[in-house]
Formats: sequence, C-alpha cells, structure tokens
Amino acid sequence: MQHLSVLNKYFVKYRWRLLSGLLFVILANVFAVLSPQIVRETLDQVYQNISTYHLLANTPEAAALRSKVMHLVMIAGMYLLAYALLRGIFMFFMRQTIIVMSRHIEYDQKNEIYDQYQKLSTSFYKSNATGDLMSRISEDVSRVRMYTGPAIMYIINLVALICLCLWKMISVSPSMTFYVVAPLPFLAFSIFYVNKIVNRKGEKIQAELSALTSQAQESYSGIRVIKSFVRELNSIKLFSIVSQSYRKSTINLSLTESIYFPSMNLFIGLSMLLTVLVGGMQAIDGSITPGNIAEFVIYINMLMFPISAIGWTANMIQRASVSQRRINEFLDAKPEIVNSPDAVTKELKGKVEFRDVTFIYPHTGIVALKNFSLLIQPGEQIAVIGKTGSGKSTLVHLLLRMYDVTEGEILVDDLPIKKWDLSGLRHQMSYVPQDVFLFSDSIANNISMGHPDRNHDLIQEAARMAHIDKEVRELPQGYETITGERGVMLSGGQKQRISLARAIIKNPALLILDESLSAVDATTEQAIQQNLGKIHHKKTAIVITHRIFKSWNFDKIIVLEDGQILEAGNHDELMGKNGQYAKLFNYQTLSDE
Repeated sequence: MQHLSVLNKYFVKYRWRLLSGLLFVILANVFAVLSPQIVRETLDQVYQNISTYHLLANTPEAAALRSKVMHLVMIAGMYLLAYALLRGIFMFFMRQTIIVMSRHIEYDQKNEIYDQYQKLSTSFYKSNATGDLMSRISEDVSRVRMYTGPAIMYIINLVALICLCLWKMISVSPSMTFYVVAPLPFLAFSIFYVNKIVNRKGEKIQAELSALTSQAQESYSGIRVIKSFVRELNSIKLFSIVSQSYRKSTINLSLTESIYFPSMNLFIGLSMLLTVLVGGMQAIDGSITPGNIAEFVIYINMLMFPISAIGWTANMIQRASVSQRRINEFLDAKPEIVNSPDAVTKELKGKVEFRDVTFIYPHTGIVALKNFSLLIQPGEQIAVIGKTGSGKSTLVHLLLRMYDVTEGEILVDDLPIKKWDLSGLRHQMSYVPQDVFLFSDSIANNISMGHPDRNHDLIQEAARMAHIDKEVRELPQGYETITGERGVMLSGGQKQRISLARAIIKNPALLILDESLSAVDATTEQAIQQNLGKIHHKKTAIVITHRIFKSWNFDKIIVLEDGQILEAGNHDELMGKNGQYAKLFNYQTLSDE
C-alpha cells in the first residue's frame, strides 16, 4: 500500500469530487437501510392482525380489517419504491463523482509518465525495452485506475453500509447481531491470507506481460525483416513461448482467486443460518418479533455483495500496488542530463571546442573517445571520417548533450556545454541521425516539426534543398501523404532526404549530418551537397561519414580511429600526407570509375 501513497496528491487535487462521492455513498446507504425497517413494521402489523382476521372471517369487520392491511401494505410498497428510487439516484451521482474522478486521475497520471519519459536521458532508453515502457503507461495505469475508482468506491460503500447495518442491527438485538457477524472475522482472515498469494503472483504476471508486449512490439516493428528471412514460424514460436508462460501464470492466479467466492458464500450462508436459528429462538422467547428476523435477513442480503466484493477489491488494490510500484520505478528515475542552476540561453555562433575529451559508455564500458581535442571555428565546414566504431557518432551525441563527457570538457562559443540551457542549445542545432526516424504523419508535418510555423512555402523550399520536392509532388496526396510507422511507405533514400529537409527548415546555426546520405545515389548526393554548400555558407556544419564528399569543399577533415584523431587537415593537405585519407580517397575514386 505504501506505493499507492503517491496518489494522494491526486485525491487532494480532486478532493471535492471525492468528498461529494462520499456524501452520495452515505445518502444512498441511508435509504438502503431504511427499507428493512419498513418491511419489519409491515410484517409485524400483518402478523398482529392475521389472527384477528381469521377470527372475524366472513364478517363486515373482517373486510374492513383486510382493507386496512392492504392499505398498509400499499403504503409500505410506495415507501420502498421511493427509497429504491432515491438510493438509485444517489448511486448514480456516486459513480459520476468517484468513477469520473478516477478517469481524471488516469489522464493526469498518463501525462505525468509521458512527461517523465520525455525528460529521461538516452541511456535510460538503451536499458529499457519499448514494450515495457508502453506496458507501464497503459496496462499499469489502467490497474491503478481500478484502485482510484472502483476500489475506492466499493471501500467507502462497504464501510458506510456495514456501519449503518450494524447500528440498526444492534439497536434491535445486540446478542443476535453478535451471532450473525461472528463468521465475518474468519472471512477477513481468509481474504488477507489469499491476498498475500495474489500479490506475489500479480507481480510476476505484470513482469511477464511486459515481456509479452516487448516481444509483440519488436515483431511488429521488424515484420519486414521477419518476412524477408521467412522467420514467421520462428517468430510465432517465440511469441507462443512467452504467451504460454503468461497464460499459465494468469490461470494460476485465477485458481487462487477462485477461493474467494466459495469461501464468502460459505461464511454468508452461515450468517444466514444463524439469523434464522437464533432469531427464531429469540422470537419464541418474545425478545424480538418475526419482522425482526426478516429485517436481519434483508440486512445480511444487503451486506452480501459488499462483503463478497472485499476479495475483489483487495485484489484490485494489491494489483494496483504492484503496478504503481512499477510506475514509481520510472517516475523516480532521475535524468542524467539536466540543466545547471545557472544555465543560459543565447544566440549560437557555431564555435565548438573539444578539450581532452574521453567518453566511456556507462552500460557497456566501451571507450568511444580518448583524449580527443578539436577546435571548430564559427562557419567552418568539418568532415569526420572513420571506420565503424571509431567514435564518429559519439561526437554528435556529446555535442547534442545526449551524454556528458567522462573526462575533459566541451565548449560551445567558449562556454562549457553544461552551462547552456538544453532546449536553447538544441533549438539552434539541426541533427540528421544515421538511423532515420519519421513519424506516422504527413510528409509536411514531418518536415515542419522543427519549425514553429507550418509554412507551406518553407516546407517546399526545404524539400527542394533536400532534392525530394519533385518526388513528393508526384505522390497521390503530395505533401499530405502519410508516411506510415517509421516511414514504412517510403524508400530509404526518400526517408533520409525528408529527414534532411526537416533539419534544413530550422535554418540552424550548427548543422550535423550523421551518415545521412548513405541511401541516395551519387547524382542526388552531389545535388544535395551543392545545395547544402549554398544555404550553409558561413554556418558551422559537421558531416559524419565513411565516404568522401568530392563536391563539398570542407575546411577541415578529421580521420578518426579508435576514438582518436589519426589525421587532420583539408583535402590537399591530407592527400599530400598519403595516409589513411589518401588511401580511402583513391579507393573510392577507383570504385566510382
């Protein structure tokens, strides 16, 4: 239950709905407990007059007495109907306040989790599966809602109804009430014992559900790879293994939960038996009336559903506690990359300096950069070339401050990067990643996501600079064409160029391209390079590549190897050294021929 204490802030926020719901619960149960009293009084009066009626059989007085009794029954029936209607009205208001409150809490909690997901660092997403993230914001939040809504409502209803019923029952016969409620402590003990088992099994089920969701999500995302390698049956087999484990656990939990209702029916049946037995004996002694027995039977029947819901409610609370604990794990996670208290936002000029930077990936221990130093002046065009794993992309991640350096320092416009406001810095940069990602939206929206205004002229101009405008116009819906999940409706080259247009439209002070033209042909690549050279003249650009761009006259070319600079200089200088760059250039030139 301690994990659920974080929800108290929501109960405070929606306290008026909760208090109103509490009032409606009490009023609904007040009218519920009035009905047995009407039944008792009616039965007692009928019982008192029945013997007199038989003595006066076939006389005018008997007819008058019969009419009186019928009138009494009719009045009692009208009262019962009125109480039932009033109870129904207040129960409607009860659900409209408490259940609606739970929906508001569910909405707020999902927004809170989503907001937390946006704040967490890149390393968090490398160590947590997407399916698990989705499970916690959907399945776990839904289970918590069952606590903030139905469970709270049934608990309040149970407490109010038991208190009112016991009060009325004790006022009639304390001794009979004692016998009637005697089985209830045993019921409470059985529920407590079973709930401990349910809690343990429920936690296991939630973990297996996350694994099941992750397996499904990966299969959906990689369906083209699965089909191309004819691995459908293998994928189904893997999913079946995880699914069967989840099925076994849920069936096991259902078997445990099946103890609830038989045990509750047993104890409620004992209470009903004791009511008739003890009530009959006391009625014979004259301490209570026959109407009191009927009254107690109705009270027991009224308590039957709330008491039987104890197990269900306790189960909901236990599952909600497990789910909230899982949610808290993510909510309590602290972003590794945060703004410093004195962070500043200013216009970015484009000067970048790496000073003896060493970076080790925290989860793998891989040393990506070692004592790396590089100075980039504003407006310089820099190419970073190297083999796979040489540390090229790590430079980008550090510059975007997806990670912080292990040793050394990065300065942007002579200010340590940690002193920059994160949003202010990234707003003035454009990054085209190696792994292109398009959202399942229109092409226009994908291009304009980095620009505050959805200006169609700017979108088209950016597309022209990325050499994709003509192809987009030829599509049936043009710029309103939906790209599909991760851009599945487009080719690799088209996705790269749309991603490039998304970067261009920002008109950034610093443009970073990370292997962003690997899927386009040589002619298109040359046209894009020429366009970029024009629009980013006198602006800083860093191009990460394993290929040499012949038509882009870079101010400086860096050759990386094992996280260190192997060679540095412009094209002519590096060709004169006849080193790694010259070998790569000559090899690429021969390949192109």
